[in-house]
Amino acid sequence: MLAPVILIAQSTHKPTHTPLHQGTSKFAKPQYVIPDLAERLAKYKQVTIPFERSRLSSREVQMVDKLVEASRDLDDIFWRQSDPQGLDLYLRLQKSAPTKKDVEIRRFLMINGGRFDLTNDNKPFLGQQPMPPGRGLYPDGLTREELEKYVAAHADQKDELYSPYTVIRRNGDRLEGIPYHIAYRQFLIPAAKALRDAADLSDDKAFAEFLRLRADAFLSDDYYKSDLAWVDLNKPKFDVIMAPYETYLDGVLGVKTSYGAAVMIRNESESAKLATYQQHVPEIQDALPLAPEDRPSKAGQPSPMEVMDTPFRGGDLRHGYQAVADNLPNDARIHEQKGTKKLFFKNYMDARVNYVILPLARRIMDPQQAAQATADGYMAATVMHEICHGLGPAYARTGSGKKDIREAIADVYPGLEEAKADVVGMYGLKFLIDKGVLPKEREQEYYASYVAGIFRTVRFGVGEAHGRAEMMEFNYLSEQKAVTLDASGHYHVDYAKMPERIAALAKELLEQEATGDRARAAAWFQKYDVMPGDLKSRLAEIRDVPVDVDPIQPFPDKVQ
Repeated sequence: MLAPVILIAQSTHKPTHTPLHQGTSKFAKPQYVIPDLAERLAKYKQVTIPFERSRLSSREVQMVDKLVEASRDLDDIFWRQSDPQGLDLYLRLQKSAPTKKDVEIRRFLMINGGRFDLTNDNKPFLGQQPMPPGRGLYPDGLTREELEKYVAAHADQKDELYSPYTVIRRNGDRLEGIPYHIAYRQFLIPAAKALRDAADLSDDKAFAEFLRLRADAFLSDDYYKSDLAWVDLNKPKFDVIMAPYETYLDGVLGVKTSYGAAVMIRNESESAKLATYQQHVPEIQDALPLAPEDRPSKAGQPSPMEVMDTPFRGGDLRHGYQAVADNLPNDARIHEQKGTKKLFFKNYMDARVNYVILPLARRIMDPQQAAQATADGYMAATVMHEICHGLGPAYARTGSGKKDIREAIADVYPGLEEAKADVVGMYGLKFLIDKGVLPKEREQEYYASYVAGIFRTVRFGVGEAHGRAEMMEFNYLSEQKAVTLDASGHYHVDYAKMPERIAALAKELLEQEATGDRARAAAWFQKYDVMPGDLKSRLAEIRDVPVDVDPIQPFPDKVQ
């Protein structure tokens, strides 16, 4: 039974968001919150993110402050994309005299970026309304089928409605795609100004020029030129992620992007270690189990990789799954011309490994194999994961011609792409071992670390793209007897079987993307993305290991 909680009915706060994204008045009424909220919060380990201002000049500190300011503006947009009604509630509670329960609700809203619990298949933890597949990006109740039928009758509107940078709204019997730079103008104008101010404070001319181009992109939704400049940055001391890149929120078409932000400072010593991987990217692409026409050459592409410390994140990098790495941009045109930039967040990586992955491995894996899982092994798998986001086909070859893979695979794409990066990444590690680039004696360490990471990620459930991906990977490897449950209740990895099974799965996932066959991909995931009872029981027993970290950032969140 759900426990009732009164949610500040007397609040007079007026939300600041535009009429396009106003919530409803339902949050002025008594609401319901799941009774085990405190227990769910305990799944998240609060970790303080360091920031050493003393290592920066006063001018650099001012520049970082401006970058954080812009990041907060993008975070405000993300809330409106993710759950406008959850935002209403968060702001009401922020303006009230808080009770202990109010504080808990606000913290869980911040963790999830809304009212839906990502570790419980996005079921509501507040109220009883199911998560709308289109979140705040589509009209309530609009389905993929209805939208496709509408576009078939209004072909002239397809580009507008399928654009990654429009919010769809109803206008009578018509659907309209409102450009992001118009829908979110009240936040993008100050964000652009903050970037230009930061550019004026930067001693790095190339970085300053990129910031000015990105500011222009905020106000036009054309990120192409600024993305080219971003990928071309050469070992910058400071860097940012600031754009609507990922499509995790879009459960209707799988193409609408959400805003993310990260302010980053280069970790020089760790970045230097990436050279071993960087120089072999074209060879890995050429060695993939895929037809040559579906794996365009990566020769001559720089494939920049950076290890960064990240003092502030906003948008889809702040809420939900706490990413330890990223591979961007997602524009297929950039992939063909420049490749992608691989970014690794060292402070978040350390927190995940130390507080989640290694403790969980010791509880659920064969003890000897759990001891083989290491931070370095997990880092190697993560590096290859990000590299392999940029490998494989650039476009899908469908019956109707060349098509963007995201558009072709639609709502199944996020899980498919995460799984492809995981599995092709492990395929790539084995390739480098066989080439003598990486030591043969570390092969078992890499597989043990990869499987340990799977147990961590599947705890997010299949409502989250990474969780769905790795649930499928686990079930496939279990079916193939590469991972088995022994009599003592521990999972055991058959190292001899892993290379062949990984290669076969890599081929399947790469072909799904290359052909743009949504039906094939959907059927594959439907078969493999359900958590088996044995695993569910074992994970339920492990309550003292957190699901993820909850960052306490050195710059406070300022949601409006």
